[in-house]
Amino acid sequence: MRALLLGIGWAILMLAVPAAAADRALSVTIYNDDLALIQDLRDIEIKDGRQRIEFQDVSAEIRPETVSLNMADISIVEQNFDFDLLTPAKLMEKAVGKEVTIVRVNPATGAETRELAQVLATNGGVVLKIGQRIEVLRDDGLPVRVIFDKVPDNLRARPTLSVTVIGAHSGTRRATLSYLTPGLGWRADYVALYNESNSKLDVQGWVTLTNSSGTTYDNAQTLLVAGSPAAADGARPVVYRPQPRRGTLQEAGTESGSRERLGDYYLYPLAERTTIANLQTKQVSFLDVQGVPAEHGYEYRNHWLGTAEMPISARSVYSFSTSAHAGLGDQLPAGILRFYMRDKRGDPQFIGESRIDHTPMGSTLSLATGDAFDVKVHAIVDKRTRQSPFDWQTDMRYELTNARPVAVVVKLIQDGLWGDSSIKSESQKSTRRSADAAEWAVAVPANGKTTLTASFETKY
Repeated sequence: MRALLLGIGWAILMLAVPAAAADRALSVTIYNDDLALIQDLRDIEIKDGRQRIEFQDVSAEIRPETVSLNMADISIVEQNFDFDLLTPAKLMEKAVGKEVTIVRVNPATGAETRELAQVLATNGGVVLKIGQRIEVLRDDGLPVRVIFDKVPDNLRARPTLSVTVIGAHSGTRRATLSYLTPGLGWRADYVALYNESNSKLDVQGWVTLTNSSGTTYDNAQTLLVAGSPAAADGARPVVYRPQPRRGTLQEAGTESGSRERLGDYYLYPLAERTTIANLQTKQVSFLDVQGVPAEHGYEYRNHWLGTAEMPISARSVYSFSTSAHAGLGDQLPAGILRFYMRDKRGDPQFIGESRIDHTPMGSTLSLATGDAFDVKVHAIVDKRTRQSPFDWQTDMRYELTNARPVAVVVKLIQDGLWGDSSIKSESQKSTRRSADAAEWAVAVPANGKTTLTASFETKY
């Protein structure tokens, strides 16, 4: 069947020529969560009276209920979106119950024979009635063509939106067609190169556009919106966004920049018009900052007052600011930041990545790139004593080891303290991050070990 359909030829009546003229301007506004606003401007020749205008090359994923046509001196009667695209298989399906012409070529002589055939079915193959016999077209490699009288009205070579209008008078009008569509989206991707010798960070930001909407947007003015406008239930697919295992926003910023806003969203216009091809991924630079101060440290979080079976690696953490002063100096759209560091040969090597949320300017980010090889923490319960039926004392010991040739500082966080817990004693002063967590900044010498002890009183 495959070879048969690939070899199909047909004599057909051509589709009606769309009313849109060659003059066309596209504007595409793309949101983060698989949604875009398309504004399609075309010059259209309008006749006096009732007529149908066909807009080809619209998105195959168009939401027809969002279509708006703005054109002077017309009234709109109805609109239809035809998304059943013209293919050999579809053409044969639409011919069920109708007559077609079967053309066979004798491979030896080249002579053609033609027969009228009624298409009975196309379920897993084409079943024909030719005269008084029933025949199944086979994929046997023999030259066979099928000739159709015309293309069915509801089959289109490209996704087409047709609008029936009544024109007040004839003439060329400037029309603006607007609609929402899924299938277009964007995300931010960041590349950070950390210089260990001077604790500086170079950061590049890239916009990554994806288009699976079924059409190409030629020479489009493109605007990206960092944010997710609310949608009514069922209006568009829910996009699952995995939450990071560890929060990255250490302190939310309060600075305002010069970037354009739209309500509570930030806008990222591309500097030049661009073509967004169907089934294409495109990257455009929007951030390039050199020499941002950064700190490299380690973090370990103990989630409850219990003994770990073995020492556990601390997380390797990099912290920096998005402030205009000694920072990136910009708002950061949500995306993934990938860290690199140069080896002794000077080649940049990948060391990990973290996902960030929309980040205001002036924020402090703390991103974990992975588990430290040489920095370990072993949490141990030395003693647990019941003071009363609902009052317990837990004596904890934390052994921090460092196999690196330089001293490190480990941010040790004890979670799970709840609001009625308290620290009765500790070998180093802690900071209470919240009612549920305490934090210590523990210095561990090069090729050495530090032990921290703390006694907790809990009620449960």
